[in-house]
Amino acid sequence: MLEAFGVSAAAETLYLHLLRDPAHGMDELTQSLGRSRDEVRAALDELSRLALLRASRENPLAMRPVAPDVGLEALLARKQADLVDRQHQLDQGRASLALLVAEYAESRPLGEHNTIEEIVGLDAVRTRLEALTHRTRSEVLSLAPGGVQNADTLEASRPLDQQLLDRGVTMRTVYLDSVRNNAPSTAYATWLRNLGGEVRTAPTLPLRMIIVDRATAMIPISPGESSAGAAVLTGHGPVSAMCALFDQIWRSASPLGLSSRRDDQGLTPQEGELLRMLANGDTDEYIARRMAVSTRTVGRLASDLMARLGTRSRFQMGVRAAELGWLGLERVAEEEAVLAQV
Repeated sequence: MLEAFGVSAAAETLYLHLLRDPAHGMDELTQSLGRSRDEVRAALDELSRLALLRASRENPLAMRPVAPDVGLEALLARKQADLVDRQHQLDQGRASLALLVAEYAESRPLGEHNTIEEIVGLDAVRTRLEALTHRTRSEVLSLAPGGVQNADTLEASRPLDQQLLDRGVTMRTVYLDSVRNNAPSTAYATWLRNLGGEVRTAPTLPLRMIIVDRATAMIPISPGESSAGAAVLTGHGPVSAMCALFDQIWRSASPLGLSSRRDDQGLTPQEGELLRMLANGDTDEYIARRMAVSTRTVGRLASDLMARLGTRSRFQMGVRAAELGWLGLERVAEEEAVLAQV
């Protein structure tokens, strides 16, 4: 029951026992729990570290359990703070991945032929994309954040994508889940899929990215402003890092044309991501930007989740979600592992 709070099974058993019989000493605890003194002492030390035990006011040598509504809320708050730190580090790592890869490429020996080409301006980027399209032999991988796709961007992409698909080039693209609610964006993605391209969606994406033949990658110079220009990266090291990031996102994304896959708790990827960001303490405005939805949509989804969890506040929702293991810490850990490798 308390595993979501980071409490071991032995410490949980001891804590629940002390809540019922707080005056029990070491001898009574070992007898009642059927544990050795060393095992009980280790569990007591764990509860003390977690601030679930404190010294008795009547007897400073004795320890008393902290009430669950006080101790566990404080413990959850600390875990949420840790999760916020981890998620912010992950966000920073994803957003700055392009810069890190660029530095890595510059540090490699010249014999490895790693290059970085900066292209300034949207027109120059489109011209470079056309050149890359003509040289593509087998595969194009794309991440397309930003939610609703600009009509001009869609129209400019159509002939290039048509050329690639007609030549039998494999195309895999990941959009944000929010495009499922936009008719023009969905129509374009469906057009791609009908011509043989593979299209999936994810709740959030780290940056805009195009990878050609797993040998050349194009990413924004400024992750927050893709129209400013792009960097074209070549070389095994930096492009392999980009491919690893794409492959990790692709595996967890949902195919367009099918309902979003639900996890063991019945959450869609978008709901799971929203719940995790709310538990992080992120604002509705920040969440709306990351998911490319309105703040009203964020509020509606949050209300739906509170109703499903039977809670009346977002804090209670976070507590209950942690108890049920709904916060998806395993996925955060997996993404951190991928970033650590690249």
